[in-house]
Amino acid sequence: MAFFLETLLGGLMAGMLYSLVALGFVLIYKASGVFNFAQGAMVLFAALAMARFSEWIPALGITDFYVVNLLAFIAAGVVMFMVAWIIERLVLRHLVNQEGTTLLMATLGITYFLEGMGQSLFGSSIYKIDIGMPKDPVMILESTFQGGILINKEDFYAAIIAAVLVAMLSLFFQKTGTGRALRAVADDHQAAQSIGIPLNRIWVIVWCVAGVVALVAGMIWGSKLGVQFSLTTVALRALPVVILGGLTSVPGAIVGGLIIGVGEKLSEVYLGPFVGGGIEIWFAYVLALGFLLIRPQGLFGEKIIDRV
Repeated sequence: MAFFLETLLGGLMAGMLYSLVALGFVLIYKASGVFNFAQGAMVLFAALAMARFSEWIPALGITDFYVVNLLAFIAAGVVMFMVAWIIERLVLRHLVNQEGTTLLMATLGITYFLEGMGQSLFGSSIYKIDIGMPKDPVMILESTFQGGILINKEDFYAAIIAAVLVAMLSLFFQKTGTGRALRAVADDHQAAQSIGIPLNRIWVIVWCVAGVVALVAGMIWGSKLGVQFSLTTVALRALPVVILGGLTSVPGAIVGGLIIGVGEKLSEVYLGPFVGGGIEIWFAYVLALGFLLIRPQGLFGEKIIDRV
């Protein structure tokens, strides 16, 4: 029982990190109706900015660890806001009311731009992000279960950070006027414009929010894996999450991430020995494929009905 709970908790913590990356996809899709293939590049760009600012700020005479990280986070956040403004100003503003395919191709172009610009500005080496999260494991519930349950502190704190951000974004979408405007824009661009919702401003806001999400995701994943260009593949791990939860649902991204995280861990432990291992790599994609065949809109996505 202890081993099962240990695996389950590990899956839940990994699932929260998947949910965090998936949120970036959901935010952009809710505002523009397009699947943002640039999300992985945004995570990489934000992580590169955070890592490099953490190295450059001490040269200014600031040596306190927490102050350096705070200033680096703020500076990287400003960079992501600037990136969002440039994307809206130079790309999205000229594509208002265009077909979804056009916007999709635009995000592919943004992907290559961010990858190239990130390498030009911050370099292409492997960098380290140290935000002070403890990496040592800890045993809990030793009095309840023999041997206790082993928990990775870094994964635990990362999951807490992701959960807090996810909760804040959920409240933002449900309780604020800007959040309701974002949902209106997602439903119909032209109708939203007709009632006075400024589409360009809404897109800047949502890309800024997605940039902050990418920054937090890049900070956490960079702390765990190091900041390198393979970090863009983290977004691929979130694709099954948005398929499972639904492209238009913030709660769906949360539930989908938890299901994928737990499913990967449990399948690897209990099914892996029967199939030769490696099931954790492809389990999520097989599950997503099954949902595409049975319920393509996902668990919480809106069902599209075309009347003829």
